[in-house]
Amino acid sequence: METKDQILAAMKAAGKPVNAGKLVELTGLDRKEVDKAMKQLKADGSIESPKVCFWQPKS
Repeated sequence: METKDQILAAMKAAGKPVNAGKLVELTGLDRKEVDKAMKQLKADGSIESPKVCFWQPKS
């Protein structure tokens, strides 16, 4: 599974907006990997931010 897919799956499983630190906890990935994947997800419009520093899959 690609890192971006793991991040999206973790966000969906959380069921609420999460920050990068929580995604590190949920996925067990390195913070740098999480940040890189989130940057890609933001760029392609897969995730949105309902409040500052918290992200969720785009509905």
